[in-house]
Amino acid sequence: MPFIDSKVSVKTTPEQRKELKERLGQAIALIPGKSESWLMIDLADDQNMFFRGEGEAPTAFIAVNIYGDPNPAAFEKMTAELTKIYGEVLGIAPDHMYIKYAASHDWGWNGNNF
Repeated sequence: MPFIDSKVSVKTTPEQRKELKERLGQAIALIPGKSESWLMIDLADDQNMFFRGEGEAPTAFIAVNIYGDPNPAAFEKMTAELTKIYGEVLGIAPDHMYIKYAASHDWGWNGNNF
């Protein structure tokens, strides 16, 4: 039950959104027990974002939410991969991204909670 909530300041093309979806689907497997088959993604683009008081440079905020226990070692690998993906696909510099992780045992799906 992973969810990646992605907000970026740049306008994306359909091709870029497709590439992000595909690469995020592969990257989620860096977290043990997670796969694209359960992954939900929100790709919000063209957001009014300011970082360090500036709003000109491409910026991203990415939140990765998972069901289960936190895995700091996997999150470290995921940060490196997300930084690479957003840099290559959208041209966002690593120092203009925040990546947040949250793990929860309170997760609902299909009318029930796990």
